[in-house]
Amino acid sequence: MTAITTYNPLGHLVQKDFPTLQQEAAIEQRSSVYAPKTIIPQACRQTQQALLLKRIREPYTLVHDHEIPSLSSKDEILVKIQAIGLNPVDWKGPAFNFGIPSLPWINGRDFAGVVVKTHESSRLRVGDTVLVPSTDYRDIRKAAFQEYAIATHYNAARIPSGQCLYEAASLGVAFVASAMALGVSLGLDFSQFPGVPGPDLNGIINRVNKADIPTDIINECYSGSDEVERLKRGQWIAIWGASTTTGYITLQLAKMAGLRVICVADIARHGSRLLELGADILVDRYDTERAAEIIRGVTKDQLRYAIDIVGENTAAILQKVLDSSIREDGSHAHLLGLTGLPKARSARIVYHTVPIKLFHACPAIGSSMMTWLEDMLGSGAIKLPEIIRKSGGLGSINAALEFLRLGAASGKRVVIDLAA
Repeated sequence: MTAITTYNPLGHLVQKDFPTLQQEAAIEQRSSVYAPKTIIPQACRQTQQALLLKRIREPYTLVHDHEIPSLSSKDEILVKIQAIGLNPVDWKGPAFNFGIPSLPWINGRDFAGVVVKTHESSRLRVGDTVLVPSTDYRDIRKAAFQEYAIATHYNAARIPSGQCLYEAASLGVAFVASAMALGVSLGLDFSQFPGVPGPDLNGIINRVNKADIPTDIINECYSGSDEVERLKRGQWIAIWGASTTTGYITLQLAKMAGLRVICVADIARHGSRLLELGADILVDRYDTERAAEIIRGVTKDQLRYAIDIVGENTAAILQKVLDSSIREDGSHAHLLGLTGLPKARSARIVYHTVPIKLFHACPAIGSSMMTWLEDMLGSGAIKLPEIIRKSGGLGSINAALEFLRLGAASGKRVVIDLAA
C-alpha cells in the first residue's frame, strides 16, 4: 500500500492508500450518462499509452510506456481522456511538416474526459466531465493523442449532465476559432447577445496588461477595438466554407448576435442543415464567379465582413467582393482567413488571422470563453456538430485520419472512443 496525497471531489487535500479502486472509479464515472463507465485510476499508474509521431510523413506509432504527465502549476488539471475529436491538422501537420516542433511528438487538439487531479484553488473538481480545446500545441502534455493529458482549468469547459460527451469532444477548437474570429478580430460584442450573453472579448483585452499578450499576435488582438470598424448587429457577413465545423459554429454565433449571414458551401449536401441553423442566404460554392455576383447583389455592394475557412483561392474571391464594396464613411472592409489569405492585398481591406494562442496565454480570455460555452451547452443554445464515432482507441487513429483525409466525413466530425 502506498500513501498518495490527492484532492477529493470537494477540493480538500487527503491521503489515500492505494489501491482503492472502487472509490476512484465511482468519482470518475460521475458526470454524463453518455460517459464511458470503465476508468483506470491514474494514481495507480506511472505510464500510459500514447500515439507518437516519430518521423514526418509516416503514420503515428502506438507506445505503451509513455510517462503520464504531471501538474506543474495550480492552474493545471489532469484529465483521463475518454474521447478525441480529430481535426484536419492532425494529418496535415505530419504530411506537410508544420506544427511539429520536434520529434518524436504527440498531436491532437480536441478531447473530452474526466478530471482526475486538480488543485484546491481550481474552478474544476475531480470527477467533472470536461471538453478541452488544446491550443497550446507546443506542450505535448496537453496533446490529445494519449490516455491522460494536462489542461489549464480556464481552458476547459464542463459538459452538462445528459450532454453527449462524444459530440462535445468535437467542439472545442472550432468554438475557440469562431469566437475569436468574431469577437477579437472583428470586434463583435458577445455581451449584447439575447438569451445567453457572453464576454466582450475586446473589453477584456483592453483591461489586460499589454505585456502579457504574446508579441506575435498583439496587433491582431487590438485590431477589432476601433468602434467604427467593429462588427455590429444587423450587418452582413459572408462565410465561405460554412459547412465545416468552424463555419457551423460561426454561423450560430453570428445569428445569435443578430447578424445577416451568407453561407457559401456545397448546397446540395449541406444546405438544409445550414438553413436550420439560420443562414439568411445560401450560395453554392461550385460556380465561384456566380457566387461572387450573388453576394454583391444581396448586399447591394456593401459587404464589409467576410470569413474564409477554405484557403487562399477562395479568400481571394471574397477579397474582390469586399474591394468593390461601396463605403462612403471611410471605414474599411475586413477579411479573415483561417487557412490562408491572398498574397496581393488591397489598401481598402483589413486582413485578419485568428490569434488562437490568446486563448491559453490569457487566463481572463480563456475562462470567459469557457464559462460562456458551459452556459450555452447547459441551455441548449448551441447545437453540436454531427459526428462519426469510431471505436478502437488510440490504435484506430491512423485509419480514422486517412478516412478524414479522403473527405469521407464531409460536414461531420470524426470522434475516437477511447473506452471502446
